[in-house]
Amino acid sequence: MNLQLDSKTIFPSAAQGGAVTIGNFDGVHRGHQAIIQQVRRLADQVSGPAVVFTFDPPPSRILRPEFAPASLTGIVRRTELLKKLGIDFVIVYPTSKELLDLEPEQFFESVVVRSLNAKAIAEGKNFQFGKKRRGDVPMLKQLCKKHDLQFSLLEPQLDQGEWISSTRIRSLIEAGDITGANRLLIEPYRISGTVAHGSKRGRTLGFPTANLENIRVLCPPVGVYAGRVTGCSLRKESSPDVASPIGMPVAVNIGPNPTFGEGTLKVEAHIIGYSGDLYDQEIAIEFLARLRDVEKFESKQHLLSQLGLDIDRAKNLAIHSK
Repeated sequence: MNLQLDSKTIFPSAAQGGAVTIGNFDGVHRGHQAIIQQVRRLADQVSGPAVVFTFDPPPSRILRPEFAPASLTGIVRRTELLKKLGIDFVIVYPTSKELLDLEPEQFFESVVVRSLNAKAIAEGKNFQFGKKRRGDVPMLKQLCKKHDLQFSLLEPQLDQGEWISSTRIRSLIEAGDITGANRLLIEPYRISGTVAHGSKRGRTLGFPTANLENIRVLCPPVGVYAGRVTGCSLRKESSPDVASPIGMPVAVNIGPNPTFGEGTLKVEAHIIGYSGDLYDQEIAIEFLARLRDVEKFESKQHLLSQLGLDIDRAKNLAIHSK
């Protein structure tokens, strides 16, 4: 069976004849960075482009949707990070049952040989491909030899004696260890969402918040965090006088508001020093550190005092982080 290319997928001629790596690259961490750097070196050696072939959605969403983990990065963010590392083309293939049913040899010949005409390939030690992940590194080496491709195998990248992996980073974020996760990522962990109308209690307290909805990646657990606004889809034509908050420090509360008897989980971001209207805009926030647990305070004044401390810490972290 040959892979029938989906009409939404593009293999530009400029992406052919270079070096390729294949994988999900969720999160784009330091382990991925080592592979990308090697792909870049191989591409330069063969005088061709550096290419990533990835999938959307991840294969696990098709094969075992009930067990598929939450993503660390959306495909747009993933592409942005991979290109920052030196990749020329990110080929995003829409994952289908047909693609996943290809035997390893069929997948290799359809994608790597015919579609990309690759001259070199780099992968990590635990790379698997093809139907039921039957393809492994020894088979990949044989296929590269058969089709006269350079092959480079990367050893796992370690941090504190453990493999750097998307699974490990996901576990750290789920535990609220933003500092540990950021140490393994090439850029601080980021979420994005649409600003929706909330109770507006923060405004009456003097700490207005942007309430984020439609967050499509893994959200850190309940707690108070320090961060920075890194993106905003501000529509100037509809809000010509609204300034962009990009680069501004932010204190983020994830969870309920027990002081006022609210049990609903929310993501509320106080953008420090910002007063514009962001309703219905999409903003992106990178997380720098976890500040504390969500607490129930004895009074409104105790809450305000703690919020003041949170904001000072968040501002300081944002100013002094790279």
